[in-house]
Amino acid sequence: MTAPLPRWRVLDMSQAISGPYAGRILADLGADVVRLDGPRTDVTEHFGVVRDGRAGMFAQYNAGKRSVGVDLSAPGAVRLVTDLAARADVLIENFRPGVMDRLGLGYQRLAAANPGLVMMSISGFGPAGPDAGRRALAPVIHAESGLLARHAELDERPATDLPVALADTMTALHAAIAILAALHQRILTGAGQHIDLSMLDAVTASDDHAHAVIDGTGEEYSSRGTIWQAPGGPMLIAAPPKHAWAMLSRRGLVADPAPQGSDLDIKIRLRHQAIQDWMHGFADRASLLAALESAGVAWADVRPSEQVYSAGAHSVAVPGSERRVVALPYSFSAAQPEVRRPAPTRGEHNADALADWLGLDEPAIAALATAGVLITG
Repeated sequence: MTAPLPRWRVLDMSQAISGPYAGRILADLGADVVRLDGPRTDVTEHFGVVRDGRAGMFAQYNAGKRSVGVDLSAPGAVRLVTDLAARADVLIENFRPGVMDRLGLGYQRLAAANPGLVMMSISGFGPAGPDAGRRALAPVIHAESGLLARHAELDERPATDLPVALADTMTALHAAIAILAALHQRILTGAGQHIDLSMLDAVTASDDHAHAVIDGTGEEYSSRGTIWQAPGGPMLIAAPPKHAWAMLSRRGLVADPAPQGSDLDIKIRLRHQAIQDWMHGFADRASLLAALESAGVAWADVRPSEQVYSAGAHSVAVPGSERRVVALPYSFSAAQPEVRRPAPTRGEHNADALADWLGLDEPAIAALATAGVLITG
């Protein structure tokens, strides 16, 4: 089966996770994504095992792309990038607001040469305002979006950061959606456009509890799952203890141990213990699971990550590499996403990408390298 997207040309000038992951999604779906790599090392190259010259995290977000190494400080570099943008359908960047304009690569200038260009600019807090210039890594957005304070309040503990870069991946998904929407609109209008996307907006737009804050109602109860100790190891029930009690007690599986007229705190403590004792009363995990299923209770094993990705699950082999990377979760009936090549090393595709996009021959590419515009390694 073919890829679901046309072979749109995507110029990826982004770093770290939010922009590169959006580019990886488009690459797997069929786009020709060329990553511009500067002299500085991408932060994701510091995370994970190095294989084929690429660190694990860098490979995960850049597999399937080609790389052109460009030193933007070299004379002639901005002209080269402008020429590439003139041939691109999409440009992704996540410099701080104002940097692209200062480089001479702002949207207005690029769109003058390529009116069909869709430019995605990702920032932490948007293109304007008092926070526009702040350095915004995922933990910053986790804190500023209210997620950490809510988590701490529900758990009655000090706030701590999340163990995943949720703000980055959420932003990448919204970026990919917005890019595809703009490309669809271009089919109708013939014109591209500039999209500004802040990480803060991406996270707040994805918060399923935002309605309570907006309505000023607060949370009547936590909708999070609860971890219980059970035969065979910890288990999650997809409900807070109050609702777990209701599901089990109304089916006669657990008797109320609280004396009539007990204070609420006492009821909660005794009922919680009753559920825990009921679970431990089963001889094995299979018997407990059968009882939960019969009661219509959603449950889950608390699996370690190593078990989740074991035996190649949720990952795909990278052609020409010993590495596997996380797979896109889409299963199309008439199309097939795929990783076409390993994550590139800096400047690995200087020659073939510039020949494809700009028609440059070997002497022209050699001249750019001699001038310090092109870099490798």
